[in-house]
Amino acid sequence: MKRSRPFLSLMLADFIARAAYQMGKTPLLPIFAAGLGASGAFLGLIVSVSTVTGLALKPLFGMLSDRQGRRAWLFIGAAFFALMPFAYRFIQSPEELLLLRLIHGLATAIYGPVTLAYIAELSRGAGETSVAEDIGWFELARSGGYIAGPALAGWLLLSLEPAAVFTVIGFISCAVFLPLLGLPETRQSAGRKPASARRHLGAALRAGGLTPAVWLTGALEAAAFIALYTLKAFLPLYALEAGISAALVGLYFSLNEAVYVLGKPLCGRLADRLGYAPVISLGIVLLALALPLISALTPGALFLLPAALMGAAQALIFPAAKALVADSISPAHLGAGMGLVGMLQNFGKVAGPVLGGLAIGALGYSGALLLLSALLLAGTAGGWALLSPRKSRRRMA
Repeated sequence: MKRSRPFLSLMLADFIARAAYQMGKTPLLPIFAAGLGASGAFLGLIVSVSTVTGLALKPLFGMLSDRQGRRAWLFIGAAFFALMPFAYRFIQSPEELLLLRLIHGLATAIYGPVTLAYIAELSRGAGETSVAEDIGWFELARSGGYIAGPALAGWLLLSLEPAAVFTVIGFISCAVFLPLLGLPETRQSAGRKPASARRHLGAALRAGGLTPAVWLTGALEAAAFIALYTLKAFLPLYALEAGISAALVGLYFSLNEAVYVLGKPLCGRLADRLGYAPVISLGIVLLALALPLISALTPGALFLLPAALMGAAQALIFPAAKALVADSISPAHLGAGMGLVGMLQNFGKVAGPVLGGLAIGALGYSGALLLLSALLLAGTAGGWALLSPRKSRRRMA
């Protein structure tokens, strides 16, 4: 499919927004928080608290975009991206910073479900059957922001104070509005007759609650994120104890992200052709097989093999999962469905280091990885029992 102008405009807006937002997270935020006197667990809470906003509110914002149209909520999300960084200059204490981070998290809580619903509606509105591939291409912009943002923030910190860097982030974020200005409302949203707020909320909850694909994909993604974020938190410590160099650990995460980013469009295309649930399940199985390899391999180049396998697993899972939700839920509640899946994703991100730490404390690194692997395989088997491959295939026009 030739990507439309609205698709490319939203892709550019997402890249700008995500790059600027990531500038404010790593390495800038911990440095800024430490300068205010935050340390230990409270500093960790400041860094992670914005995820809690999405955990609580993504389904609500998705539902509101179903009711009021995607375009309006894209501008509201852009306003949070653009305006909140200017407030950091006035922060005087760690407690104030915690509150500001909680509010700043509204930006991604809005943008996450609304942009994905918009892309899915563009694909469906054009009569295309390449939803997973389109989502894979779109998420390249997000991944590009994750790569560019921290590097740019680190460079700015060489010459600017942390508070001044946040001001620069605010000016960069204002550019998000430019590609959004010519963005039309999707035909599905524009032609929708809004029900009363109470009726729409009830219908959205029923649609999400009674659609097995939403809960299945959300639960599998949450399980995948628990495993992935456990590794992000504890793999460096395990590797150093096993005699693996810090440089090799850094290369591990870089290779994992590179394979994931580059594989998204290709794996999305594969899912569009073979069916979403089979490809999601293949990714989960690949992730489950890769986890025990981490502790089985000796220090050396083979240590990087699980990184490549896990990157491929992520590329198989995530675009197909979002496309399966778009294919399964009523178009009138697509944003709510995307928000519910995003909420479960955030749960996995928040719970992963906590649950992983408990498992490592009880079972050790190898035992915890085996447990995570077994849980992923069991979840996949349960998913197949709930959702047949035939139901997972895209509906043909």
